[in-house]
Amino acid sequence: MAAAAAPNLLPLELVDRCIGSRIWVVMKSEKEFTGTLLGFDDYVNMVLEDVTEYEYTLQGRRETKLDQMLLNGNNICMFVPGGAPPAE
Repeated sequence: MAAAAAPNLLPLELVDRCIGSRIWVVMKSEKEFTGTLLGFDDYVNMVLEDVTEYEYTLQGRRETKLDQMLLNGNNICMFVPGGAPPAE
């Protein structure tokens, strides 16, 4: 029996469905962010609110709280809808 076909969902449609939801964003650098997605553009630049920035250094993980931020889509490696970084 053949497996059920996956629904056709374009990448920007997935991002659009995440507006108003919490997301976890992994950057190309040693940083990750969690926050509520307010909006994005065709380049996947994202505006987040209630943001927690996680920076991984030799001394361990550092957390910084921010009210709002703009992420450059060119530096995003991946994002996980409803996700959160692993516990320290």
